[in-house]
Amino acid sequence: MPLRLKVLNRRPFSAATMALLAGVLVTTSCKLGPDYQRPKVEAPEAWRWKTAEPKDHVPRGEWWKVFNDPALNELQAKAAEGSLTLQAAFQRVEQARATARISRSSFYPTLDGGVNWARYRTSANAPSPVPFAIPSFTQSQWTVPFDLSYEVDLWGKVRRSFESSQQLALSAVAARETILLGLQAEVALNYFALRSADSEIELLTNAIDLRREALKIFDQRLGAGIGSEFEVQRAKVEVAAAEADLSAAQRNRAARINTLALLCGTTASKFEVKVTSGAVPIPQIAPDLPSSLLERRPDVAQAEREMASKLAQIGIAQSASFPSLRLTASGGYLSGDVTDLFDWNSRTWSLGPGISIPLFAGGRNKANMERTRATYEESVLNYKQSILVAFKEVEDSLSALQFLSGEAKARHEAANAATSAAALSRDRFTAGSINFLEVIDSENARLINELARVRVANEQVLGTVRLIKALGGGWE
Repeated sequence: MPLRLKVLNRRPFSAATMALLAGVLVTTSCKLGPDYQRPKVEAPEAWRWKTAEPKDHVPRGEWWKVFNDPALNELQAKAAEGSLTLQAAFQRVEQARATARISRSSFYPTLDGGVNWARYRTSANAPSPVPFAIPSFTQSQWTVPFDLSYEVDLWGKVRRSFESSQQLALSAVAARETILLGLQAEVALNYFALRSADSEIELLTNAIDLRREALKIFDQRLGAGIGSEFEVQRAKVEVAAAEADLSAAQRNRAARINTLALLCGTTASKFEVKVTSGAVPIPQIAPDLPSSLLERRPDVAQAEREMASKLAQIGIAQSASFPSLRLTASGGYLSGDVTDLFDWNSRTWSLGPGISIPLFAGGRNKANMERTRATYEESVLNYKQSILVAFKEVEDSLSALQFLSGEAKARHEAANAATSAAALSRDRFTAGSINFLEVIDSENARLINELARVRVANEQVLGTVRLIKALGGGWE
């Protein structure tokens, strides 16, 4: 007597019904977690600051061209093309954008397919649900399954996740701009320091020539019996001291070239740099710049976008405590013979929703929520700190330039006076009213003041570069 099994069939949901149900659930779903609002930051009144909005996307332009130096322009182009640090930052941007695209894919269902084949034999001694043994048999089975799965975004978890990854991608872009601005500033700083070193080397070389000439005179005077050993030794001291200062200036110059080579992504042995000679023109910058310039600082924008990303993660953490709805469907073909695998009667399918309700997690969800909130609060503090750092850097640069202006004027006057005094001492020595040691003393004073004038002029240029960097790279 053949075995008959009665199966109770119920009419399944149609595909249209399931699609309609998914559409209703999506359109009526909510989004957990707070929406982003920029925190208030106390700003100094003297600068007319207002609440900043990220404007790091505003082109900063080739701000270094304000110095009108072709050699600097060429170096900036080399650094932008060859810097390995900048290239690594670009790859981090690509990673963040790819992560955002991965997060965006959760808005769509996943569909998997495949082809499987299996040949198996059943056991004749296997336990049987009927009162007689089921004979063993050998069977081949071909399947071509397709599995469709989609999680309905009831509580905005997917949207918050995409929002978070999107902000991280924007943060990575801002981080790259921060590195680019820092690279441009470092190239300018080291280049102008190189120019200053060249000026010092020129001054020290001339001073050494003068001191060697004096030493020669003292040797001749000693040989003629009208000089003293003290004069000779004193002249040797001056020559050695100037040579030591020259070596230090040359060492500083070599270090600047090596740094520029590194910034341009090449080895120092293959690096050549053309240096423009002469004084560097210092552009005048008004101290009452508009507050919108700080909005262009990429590091401030980076901190704010990281803060927005952390805030979106609060909604993701909250959704872990709510039920999730997943729509699943599967279908395909199943047959014992490959020849009729794709016949209409070989088709199989199933369709149905599934709800997962979190009942007990041992406090994990609550702890995760507390961790996420603390992470967000940390990012808020980091953002406020970046604002304060921006204010400080601008104020430091402005005050430095203000005081350097007075110092440069005084150094210029001192150097001119020392030059005049040195000329007078030479005239008096020629007239026989003073000895040559006094000439050396006056020349030392001239050299010291000339070096001080060169160095303070260099500090003015470097301070201008630092101010431009503090303002986010240029202004209109």
